[in-house]
Amino acid sequence: MSTKKLSNIPLKDFRKFLSSQGLNIIKSTKGRGGHEKWSKSGMDRPITIQTHIDPVPEFIVKQVLRHLDMDRNEFFKQMLKL
Repeated sequence: MSTKKLSNIPLKDFRKFLSSQGLNIIKSTKGRGGHEKWSKSGMDRPITIQTHIDPVPEFIVKQVLRHLDMDRNEFFKQMLKL
């Protein structure tokens, strides 16, 4: 039985996922650095993603899922809805 991998998720799809979870960009990429900060009310701290790395690395996806208290199966269900 194969399981879906959390690697090779395109940046544009990951941004759509974050937006679908009610998060908004609070700091966009300006100049050097290549990072975006996403947040919503009720969160302790923002989620930072690297926009200069596409596809999004698996460890970043796992970190975001832990922060959103979401498991792999729920993530893929949400991604299929997009």
